[in-house]
Amino acid sequence: MFGVATDKSKSRRSSKMAGARVLLILFIFPPLLIVQGHFSFHFSQFNASTLELFGDASLQSKAISLTHQSQFSIGRAFYRQPVRMKDSGLNSTFSFSTTFVFSIAPSSVSVSGHGMAFIMTPHRSPKGFLRAAFLGLISNLSSLGEASNHLFAVEFDTIKSTEFNDINDNHVGVDLNDLISVDSKAAGYWIDNSKFQNVDLKKGQNIQAWIDYDNLQSELKVTIAEAGLDRPQKPLIYMKNISLSNILQDEIYVGFSAATGALFEENCILAWSFATNGSTPYLNASNLPSFLHRKSKTSNSKRIASISTVCVVLLVLAVVALLVRLKRNQYRDIIEEWEEEYWPHRFNYKDLHIATKGFGDEELIGSGGFGRVYRGVLPTNGLQVAVKCILRETYDGVKEFIAEISSLGRLQHRNLVQIRGFSRLGKKLFIVYDHMPNGSLDKMIFGNPKIVLGWNQRYKIVRDVSAGLLYLHEEWEQRVVHRDIKSSNVLLDSDLNGKLGDFGLARLYEHNEKSQTTRVVGTLGYIAPELIHTGKASPATDVFSFGIFLLEVACGRRPVDLSLQPAQIVMVDWLRELHATGTLMDAADPKLGGQYVEAEMERVLKLGLLCSYPQPERRLGMRHVLQILEEESSIPNFDDLFNFESRNSST
Repeated sequence: MFGVATDKSKSRRSSKMAGARVLLILFIFPPLLIVQGHFSFHFSQFNASTLELFGDASLQSKAISLTHQSQFSIGRAFYRQPVRMKDSGLNSTFSFSTTFVFSIAPSSVSVSGHGMAFIMTPHRSPKGFLRAAFLGLISNLSSLGEASNHLFAVEFDTIKSTEFNDINDNHVGVDLNDLISVDSKAAGYWIDNSKFQNVDLKKGQNIQAWIDYDNLQSELKVTIAEAGLDRPQKPLIYMKNISLSNILQDEIYVGFSAATGALFEENCILAWSFATNGSTPYLNASNLPSFLHRKSKTSNSKRIASISTVCVVLLVLAVVALLVRLKRNQYRDIIEEWEEEYWPHRFNYKDLHIATKGFGDEELIGSGGFGRVYRGVLPTNGLQVAVKCILRETYDGVKEFIAEISSLGRLQHRNLVQIRGFSRLGKKLFIVYDHMPNGSLDKMIFGNPKIVLGWNQRYKIVRDVSAGLLYLHEEWEQRVVHRDIKSSNVLLDSDLNGKLGDFGLARLYEHNEKSQTTRVVGTLGYIAPELIHTGKASPATDVFSFGIFLLEVACGRRPVDLSLQPAQIVMVDWLRELHATGTLMDAADPKLGGQYVEAEMERVLKLGLLCSYPQPERRLGMRHVLQILEEESSIPNFDDLFNFESRNSST
């Protein structure tokens, strides 16, 4: 009996020691748990030993900051070890769940970009990957949609990118090997399965996301809510019959990616848990750092409380007085002396407010990264105008900005949109233009327009724009480089005359000077290759953009169209191949139904290729371009030039 008791005691002591060893292991490695195929980790805060950070990603206040508060930043953060997603020899992917708390802190209260994404990918380093709207998810345009990407991503997008068919500038989307989401929804969550509550992703608040993939049921659910709330029962995105078996490899890295462009924000991950084949560890979303308001705290809370009590009465009285004063002066403009010096054409803000019906959404006719444009009728004279509200809250110098706008306001040409004046209210700036009733050219040539613009009208418009650009480059008292020539910036008046507009990026300098600009601006697909390397805009970079514009008008398509076959995605490369095979005319817009003058179509296509030639010194000047369009000159050595390029490429 004694011996049996001793054996049992030894057994109990062994069990206790084994249990102690398990507890010790869990104490040393708290984020990780592996039990019979179930894998999970949990981070209520982060440290460098448990993560791999790449690019601009860093740790701040024990949270992951994926991007800097700067332009063209890119960062990635991953769990430091690859995660096994399949059993050996089987193609079936494990089910998985993850939840995390994130914050997107904007650079200003009005505009930011471009968002972030949860990703599962075999590629950790973002080296060579594209920034801005690409969120650092792919390395080149040609790889979009390729099965070799093995990319699963859920994007939290804060910019509307038309090239990716984005639904708006505040949405959640599911990406499979591509940036065109297979499903996307406006950001928000369901309350009691019936009421939808919108969530502003870029407000800077803490937001919790849940992503669940059930391999057996072939279901994917994506849910978000404000951090601290219970998980909504109804998901934001619910996809059935979805399989990730061909997307995810046997082992894959899980983490986050973000990138900025000309607009920027700070993308932060504050807590995170993940699991395969099992429940995700509970994530406590309370007591996390806030990137919405970074204000220092004082330790003397009693003193603050007493001071606050004394100030409450004074504050109430001050607020009442302030409201009365604001009511009286809400439309009052403070005009500084230097503004009168530069430009007397300043509009009263109250008149613009009345003209645009309080800048109401029903009067909104366009928007972009640099502002919103509203139609309006001035109450003083009944003039129809377009009012552009600059969204930026800070400027490199309001005085310099208005000085340059005042110079552009003196431009007078029938093929330029006339700037009528400006207004200013605090830090907000408003530019007033002539209203163009037929809108922008791109809406009449791309997609499925209600009215197809005929060839005769198109040919006249390209001549109009070339005449306006010649005036900017050579005929005005200063040289003006537009820096953003594209079909959406060509506006049409009531008679469909083409007028080049939107001078928000334009720069002026004397005719005997060289451009000093060193910041790359413009639109993807229109930017001259040398501008990427030097940052210096010139008439030659404008000519390149004008060449792309000519090709847009002739072909009826955008310069980059991801919905087309790989060889056709980049328009100018596709046209060069057609020219090499003698089939350039096949690129004519099919919406024209063959109703065009063949010689004019060929002239515009060839001229577009010449103007968008990679080497700037081989491009034509705008005077020569206009002469060719007016049939006063012929296209110079077109075939010799491109044969020369082919010979250089082969050597």
